[in-house]
Amino acid sequence: MHNQAWRNCEALMKEKKHIETIISKQLKQAKKDYRIRLKASVDCVRFLLHQGLAFYGHDESDNSLNQGNFLELLQFASSLNDDIRNVTLKNAPENMKLTSPDIQKDIVNVVVIETVNIIIQDIGDSLFSILVDESRDISTNEHMAIVLRYVNNKGQVIERFICIEHVPSTTSLSLKFAIDKLFSRYNLSISRLRGQGYNGASNMQGEFNSLKTLILKENSYAFYIHCSAHQLQLALVAVAKKHTQIELFFSSIASVVNVVGASAKRSDILQDKQGIIIAKALQNGEISSGCGLNQHTSLKCFGDTSWGSHYSTLISLIIMFSSTIEVLEVIVDDGSKSEQKI
Repeated sequence: MHNQAWRNCEALMKEKKHIETIISKQLKQAKKDYRIRLKASVDCVRFLLHQGLAFYGHDESDNSLNQGNFLELLQFASSLNDDIRNVTLKNAPENMKLTSPDIQKDIVNVVVIETVNIIIQDIGDSLFSILVDESRDISTNEHMAIVLRYVNNKGQVIERFICIEHVPSTTSLSLKFAIDKLFSRYNLSISRLRGQGYNGASNMQGEFNSLKTLILKENSYAFYIHCSAHQLQLALVAVAKKHTQIELFFSSIASVVNVVGASAKRSDILQDKQGIIIAKALQNGEISSGCGLNQHTSLKCFGDTSWGSHYSTLISLIIMFSSTIEVLEVIVDDGSKSEQKI
């Protein structure tokens, strides 16, 4: 009895063997493992957001050859770091892997909140402008893309994308309510608003005009400014269409671009012939070689609402003019042979 009591006393005196001590050690190790696991997931999310890559895969099962960018990136990170490999994926508790879509969304939301807060802190008490454009997703839901423009402490003009706000309807009151909600969320005052800009060519132009009026009623200094580049583009297109020769010229250009680029076969022929021309020019020293020079290109289409696109189309046609002529001749020959067969 005495020996047993003595052993019990010795065990009691050794704190390292106490249940509380053992549980405490286990909790500390669990916290350490959790932090490593969470940091690995956060780092993967940050990388994918920075690169603008998708998170999920079509098949994320264990037998999948490609489980999606997030899981594949996490596996790659674990293969390079033993500490991460020991606590993530198959080595993590089933209820604490921190890889589920909900966890990924939670981390993304935290990143969004922190990023926007930094932008709002950078604005501070400065004056700012708001740029709004409408967008519609694949399910035809209307959204507003909102950008804030301001001058930072270094005197630099900064434009920062803030968010995409869902709007139940495209009425001016609904758009105004969404903007007021955004300002309230980030503690922005409409009294510090000094400019507002919208897409003048949008199908929501009427609604935006009404929205502009509603904001001006609250703040007469929130001047509306149309996008200068877009305005100039629309003016030039409208004037050019009034000139018959210019209109016919660009109509012919559009026809050539559409005919030559109408199929993959014709595009391949154009690339092959342009490659031969570039090779000869390099051999004769007519053009120089270097990083980024003489890249594969194609004839570019232009659009009335895309400023600079007409110029880009003409430049691409000038560069590939000889090749384009040869492709048109091939098309004519193919057409003649088809008629002969008939």
